[in-house]
Amino acid sequence: MQYRTLGRTGVQVSSLVLGAMNFGKIGNTTQEEATAIVDAALDAGINLIDTADVYSGGQSEEMIGKAIAGRRDDVVLATKASLPMGDERNHRGSSRRWLVTALDNSLRRLGADHVDLYQIHRWDPNTSDEETLSVLTDLQRAGKIRYFGSSTFPAYRIVQAQWAARENRLGRYVTEQPNYSILQRGVETHVLPVTEEYGMGVLAWSPLASGWLSGAIRAGQEINTNRSGFMQQRYDISIPANRAKLDAVEKLATVADEAGLSMIQLALGFVTAHPAVTSAIIGPRTIDHLHAQLAAADTVLSADVLDAIDAIVDPGVDLAAHEKNDAPPALLDSARRRR
Repeated sequence: MQYRTLGRTGVQVSSLVLGAMNFGKIGNTTQEEATAIVDAALDAGINLIDTADVYSGGQSEEMIGKAIAGRRDDVVLATKASLPMGDERNHRGSSRRWLVTALDNSLRRLGADHVDLYQIHRWDPNTSDEETLSVLTDLQRAGKIRYFGSSTFPAYRIVQAQWAARENRLGRYVTEQPNYSILQRGVETHVLPVTEEYGMGVLAWSPLASGWLSGAIRAGQEINTNRSGFMQQRYDISIPANRAKLDAVEKLATVADEAGLSMIQLALGFVTAHPAVTSAIIGPRTIDHLHAQLAAADTVLSADVLDAIDAIVDPGVDLAAHEKNDAPPALLDSARRRR
């Protein structure tokens, strides 16, 4: 396992992060299975676990809390808030009112008195940066969080938040968690240069592109992954963006074979090769998935392999930009484009 410094925090973290989105009803993962995955990940040298309050309605946090009981101090523990937790309109977002409550709820589920990294899951256009950074700074000073970061923020929002922190003498986001893979390279254009400029740690989510780069999806085969069962449009080959992904996967499979690598090693090695990236978040649903992904822990891609990948998917290009979850609100809501 490789270790890197998380931005400018001084904290050493593994180049692979255990993501717990599949723990609970989302991935049909039991507590026993989740604990086995956590045990194996920690034994392999992974020391950062990432979850969120919204994952399976809090089940993921509860499972992580039970799995790390008795060894909390050996784990860099990260969670997230701001996505809706139920139908109540104020049980979401990044206001002071909600984040104070959301963190207390997360700590209770995790069985912990603090988290090491508290992340705003998505930018909240209804709340000012000053409001959010103020409460995060207060929570940090109270000892409930050690650091805080952002997730899937557009580059201009990262810059705005950094400016607001400096202008108001508040704590700042020290990490960003973007969607980054061989098939989704848009963050190379703006987000990663900005995180490098501000010395932020980068924890890349979905480095296997929601299973497209796992080796389980190939031309001529039925797509029957767990996620394709409840996100059918993202795997419907009649959709042009999905056909483009499948075409790229077939070409990438040839590159992997010629390099003597699995598709997972190619995909994870690509993400962790970028100098702006600290770690890649893996999200195993089973222990077998974990072992296949751990095989990439020490993968270093040669320049020739990286050049071959660039020839298949151009740098800075998203093959499915609509899946990135970072579009400005005005692109998604017509009312925001009208006077």
